[in-house]
Amino acid sequence: MLILSCSSKLRLMEGTLRRHLPDTLLVYGTVMTINRGNPAAQEVLVDSWPEFKVVLTRPQREVASDDSDLYTNTYTVYYRDVGAYQALLASAGAVNWGQTFRILGIRDGMYEVSKDVAEAKGIKLEVLRYFTYFHPDPNSMPEIRLDPAMRLSSLDVSHADLLNDTWSFGGNEKSRKYLASLIRHFPSICLLDAAGHPVSWVASYPFGAMGPGYTLPQHRRCGYMGMLTNLLAKRLHALGYPSYGYVAMENYPMQRLQESQGFQRQPNLWYFILHNPALVKDPTLTPRPAPGTALA
Repeated sequence: MLILSCSSKLRLMEGTLRRHLPDTLLVYGTVMTINRGNPAAQEVLVDSWPEFKVVLTRPQREVASDDSDLYTNTYTVYYRDVGAYQALLASAGAVNWGQTFRILGIRDGMYEVSKDVAEAKGIKLEVLRYFTYFHPDPNSMPEIRLDPAMRLSSLDVSHADLLNDTWSFGGNEKSRKYLASLIRHFPSICLLDAAGHPVSWVASYPFGAMGPGYTLPQHRRCGYMGMLTNLLAKRLHALGYPSYGYVAMENYPMQRLQESQGFQRQPNLWYFILHNPALVKDPTLTPRPAPGTALA
């Protein structure tokens, strides 16, 4: 196991991962963020260098100080060889098994391998599955005509409570702090009403994906989510990021919206692999059903 800390190696890693999109989406987005200031304080592990079979990103030890913080303790993974992933996951120090954490990826077999490694340590993992959507060319998306009754803006940290109340993974203090960090450090977009209150919004994650997104119930069926998804996809693309996200498998309205805008559902599912012993003690850490017009 090697930690890549050299900036030139990380730039080479970014270029290599770009050539293998969309399979590398989550790890590529994370490495891009690391190479652009690293606001989420992530680091990159590989099995070997310069040839590698598996890449795992994780929070640096300094920020992963809260063992119960499911949101900060996020890993992303890409591998070419499932055996290499299994070996890295089982190696000492790659994952902090004493913490609550989540591992995100879109590789077939990752849950089964992760579960086997965890069970050998006497640890139980949970899994959530989503559809992955990727837009190959956001510049081809149609131009948007804004609603004159609304003002286009970016989210503000003062909006974190509203996002926390509506996010399917929200509803607790740790999620509120995580959402505030997303708003502070990563691109977002929203529509404000005449009073300056957000009525629809989409943020973005440290791994470059779009979300969380939501439209207040009284403002639905106005096309706001499609408008904001369009604009944020183009904004992320202009910054060099891929335009992608995940959608709950039962969220048919959001799936139709994504596909109507040219997003392509990927053959591999998006896996959230959770080690979360706090689920029994704190039900607010259990993802709630996604509303019909929400981007997860």
